[in-house]
Amino acid sequence: MKQITQTGLTVESAISEALEKLQVTREEVSIEVIQEEKKGFFGFGAKKAEIEVTVIEKTTLAEKEKSDGTAEKAVEIQETPKVSPEKEGEEEEVPAISNEQAIQETKNYIQSIAKGMKIEDLAITHEHRGKKVSFYLESEKVAMLIGKRGQTLNSLQQLAQLVANKYSNQFMIVQLDAENYRERRQETLEQLADRMADKAIRTGGRVQFEPMPSYERKVIHQALSRRLDIDTYSEGKDPNRYLVIEPHK
Repeated sequence: MKQITQTGLTVESAISEALEKLQVTREEVSIEVIQEEKKGFFGFGAKKAEIEVTVIEKTTLAEKEKSDGTAEKAVEIQETPKVSPEKEGEEEEVPAISNEQAIQETKNYIQSIAKGMKIEDLAITHEHRGKKVSFYLESEKVAMLIGKRGQTLNSLQQLAQLVANKYSNQFMIVQLDAENYRERRQETLEQLADRMADKAIRTGGRVQFEPMPSYERKVIHQALSRRLDIDTYSEGKDPNRYLVIEPHK
């Protein structure tokens, strides 16, 4: 049975990230809220939400659907579209919300946040490939949207993903970038990874990084995967989870 504990700015963002990691839908898991979020300003100064997500075994789902006949009938009644007499026998199509609408709603949301930060010249373009949508932000005040070590950008990205999936007809992964920050940050992390690995070999002991988001830890893991003289692993819980390097024994 798969089970993970996940934190997020909100309960919904934690759920969204957990579902992405487990590669399942919301109907395939049970969710227990360990701690609800405490609101802050754009996610800062906030107490993060914490949840426990458990993947429901397929056999359990099948047994539940088989035994719960009343609930199944209720769903069938609710989802049966009304058919006019002249169209009887034909299935009426229910229009789905398009991915393009989800993308536009996400852009509108980002613009509203920017205006709240007194940024009036924000331009947003996007690139859509499969389930991933990348938004590129341009402004004279873009540094405000990036924040220290990308903290503002990361928080805004989490919120934007919630908005996108509220309107999308399929799960979407959202990435926000500004002034090629993501690429520059990756280069910085890769250089830092090599320096820290060399330090671990030089001192013969473990070295640890400061807490960072999961995707940044992944960049370091991948950068050092080619080295056979060290081992890397993560410790702690989000948002204070950090990466450790030790000489290989």
